[in-house]
Amino acid sequence: MSSGIRYSSTTLACPDPAALAAFYADLTDGEVTFVHEEEWATMRSVGARLEFMGVSDYRAPRWPEDPSLVHIDFFVDDLEEAGARAVRSGARRFDHQPNAAHCLVFADPAGHPFCLSLIDEVG
Repeated sequence: MSSGIRYSSTTLACPDPAALAAFYADLTDGEVTFVHEEEWATMRSVGARLEFMGVSDYRAPRWPEDPSLVHIDFFVDDLEEAGARAVRSGARRFDHQPNAAHCLVFADPAGHPFCLSLIDEVG
């Protein structure tokens, strides 16, 4: 049974769409597939597409304080190796790590939180 609605992508507001698309492309071995001036950029990776929308008065979310916070999760094989790669790509590791044995939380260059996780199954 299909409703005709399919998931397409997630869009993040940011001050520099092209730079943030390049960050996530580097992090995931993806590629930047579209850039429109300072307004929009698209990044594709295996199984995912992220969109980036330029916002002139952008303010980074505060993790974990913001109650409506949305973040991106990535599955990894090696938490330490993936964490080092994230930092080399320009991410910042948060001090607060609620489940550091299985999941690490970082901020991308625009301040959006994202997780690198060893847990790849739900339910």
